[in-house]
Amino acid sequence: MTSQSGLRPVPPWLYVPAVLGFALIIIPPIALAQRMPWDDFWGSITSEASLQALGLSLRTAGASTIACILIGVPMATIFARSDGMVLRVIRSAVLLPLVLPPVVGGIALLYAFGRKGLIGEHLTVWGIDIAFSTTAVVLAQTFVALPFLVISVEGALRVSGSSYEQVAATLGAGPTRTLLTVTLPLVFPAVLSGVVLAFARAMGEFGATITFAGNSPGVTQTAPLKIYVDEISDPQQALPLALVLVVLALVVVVAVHLRRPGQRRTAAV
Repeated sequence: MTSQSGLRPVPPWLYVPAVLGFALIIIPPIALAQRMPWDDFWGSITSEASLQALGLSLRTAGASTIACILIGVPMATIFARSDGMVLRVIRSAVLLPLVLPPVVGGIALLYAFGRKGLIGEHLTVWGIDIAFSTTAVVLAQTFVALPFLVISVEGALRVSGSSYEQVAATLGAGPTRTLLTVTLPLVFPAVLSGVVLAFARAMGEFGATITFAGNSPGVTQTAPLKIYVDEISDPQQALPLALVLVVLALVVVVAVHLRRPGQRRTAAV
């Protein structure tokens, strides 16, 4: 039996743990809003330090999202259209930042791109110092956000199959033309979702950033880092900017999941 909407009914008892899970997610933001110093809210989020940190977060998250697109979409396409043990191992390594503690990722980046790092020591010879710079912020954000885009695009490509690409090939389209005119337009909703999720993850990045890029105001202090500093010195001062990030994250999540699941599947196919 299915409902008139086409959705299958679920056992009633499932609603109990589902409601508990929803409460676990929604109560902390409500508590945050309840403790908010509303009298000083506008002045706090429009202060020079807050605007500087938020602006840096937006710029670096935008740059890292572009980097994720440029390297993530090709990776996802290869993962979805190829197979083999070596490729599976590479794919697992690409998804490592999803389960790796961010601070550990920051330490790894430091030993890779720091002045005495595996690659950084060679870059230093050319006068290029990445660690503790704005570039380090972008690199750290790209490191943690890339898997989100790869997973979204790869999953859509696997679901969509390759029949349309085979038809394009029989009509004389080359691999590049097929990719640009058939494959990517076919999974564009998934690409867009992956882009939005990668941007949101980059905006919220903290652990790898503070370890690899430091916490210099105007250079590497993003909004999450400023919230951390304010929470230590004056917890009330940290609340307004924290609420701004909560609202931004909520907007991102709603934007990704606004369409019904059936519509997303149809768009992907």
